[in-house]
Amino acid sequence: MKEKLYSWLRQITLKQIRGFEAVVNAGSVSSAARELHLTPPAVSLQLRDLENTIGLPLLERSDSGLVPTLAGQELFALSQEFQSILSRFGETVTELKGIDHGVVSVGVVSTARYFAPMVLAEFMRIYQDIKIQLQVGNRATIMQKLESLELDFAITGLPPEHFKVKKEFISNHPQIIIAAPDHPLAKSTRISLSELTEETFLLREAGSGTRSVTDMLFARRKDLPKSGLEFGSNETIKQAVMAGMGIALISAHTVAAELKEKRLIALDVKGTPINRKWFVVKHANKRFLSSAQALWKFVARNGKHYLPKP
Repeated sequence: MKEKLYSWLRQITLKQIRGFEAVVNAGSVSSAARELHLTPPAVSLQLRDLENTIGLPLLERSDSGLVPTLAGQELFALSQEFQSILSRFGETVTELKGIDHGVVSVGVVSTARYFAPMVLAEFMRIYQDIKIQLQVGNRATIMQKLESLELDFAITGLPPEHFKVKKEFISNHPQIIIAAPDHPLAKSTRISLSELTEETFLLREAGSGTRSVTDMLFARRKDLPKSGLEFGSNETIKQAVMAGMGIALISAHTVAAELKEKRLIALDVKGTPINRKWFVVKHANKRFLSSAQALWKFVARNGKHYLPKP
């Protein structure tokens, strides 16, 4: 019933209210028109349409100019509330658009933790009021969270293929085969993959990006082992290789320090390094606020500078 009774309210426009407010503040149509960058007839038309819609006069002439009637006073008070509401909305929009506030949720595959935190830390030093929620896990876990839109974006070496994404290249990501320094093949050159048939491969768990690359290598080479010892982290694999338990295909970025200190060596195997790439990846349906967009661009442009040098 109320909806029918006040249906005329829907005909009132914000432009009409602003024109009315300007006339009340200025005291005349001509002064209000100059303020609004309109012609006096245009402002007069707005006032006439507004009064016709409401069905009551809103302004009356006095010695000091046009002043609001009782209905006009009520409308003027309401227009002040409108301005306050719009102002608050404007502040909210500015905050959402601005890159100096906000929360960004970033997923990092476990192999990327050797450089991603340094990139994110540098961004936080520049934009101190932006909060970053960091989630680290194997590729399967991070891609699942990306697909469910729990993450703004992820840093990974293998973008998913089972849902649409947007991605940007960060840098190359070489994969090498590592061994202990005293391994029998340590000083050999141009080692063929067939020479590794009897080797014990140390593998990451199923679902990790490194395991995916190893599985692809095994699938291409029928003479390579189809299984090996499985570990849940790159750190454990590095320690196991150093202890002589076997060899491993691993990201060169995860072993840069150990190679430099000669605690590990990279075997000179034909076909290696296997060249992968680092990407920032987001779900195609994910809509960024400006804070997330700024971090995305920062990682894409600057991530390569924080990669360990193998």
